[in-house]
Amino acid sequence: MREGAKEVSEGRYRETFGRAFEDFVVGHIYEHRPGRTITDADNVWFTLLTMNTHPAHFDYEYAKKTEFGKPLVASPLTVALMVGMSVSDVSQKAVANLGWDNIRLTNPLFPGDTLYAESEVIEKRESSSRPEQGIVTVKTIGKNQHGQVVCTFSRTMLIWKRGFGPSDD
Repeated sequence: MREGAKEVSEGRYRETFGRAFEDFVVGHIYEHRPGRTITDADNVWFTLLTMNTHPAHFDYEYAKKTEFGKPLVASPLTVALMVGMSVSDVSQKAVANLGWDNIRLTNPLFPGDTLYAESEVIEKRESSSRPEQGIVTVKTIGKNQHGQVVCTFSRTMLIWKRGFGPSDD
């Protein structure tokens, strides 16, 4: 049997995902892979889906006149991709996201760039009101293919402890 699977009955295996509260260690860093190359279609679709009408994201003629000279990836798309990339490592066993803090967009991201993310566990504590759950805070860093940091944020989640929650039944 491979790591990441558990036997649920004789000869039958279920793939497992994520980390239980007990698996998090303050100071550990989880590199989220694979990376994600953002296409022009991703960016335009996201701006239309979210009703973000700023032309810097989808009007090439407008974008040529900006300091960047080309369309920018919509910043909420960058955050959404980083969160999505981190799910299997940090929130697959979450009960809920409790909040995002200190979102910083430190360098531009453009269609055609590849985004990579990693999360460091910065805080972990027992829940005072839910003994079967704990609270974990991570700092997630997004970098482009050149290693430039493009976005950072902290995310706090309520996480099931081992033996509890819907994935452990």
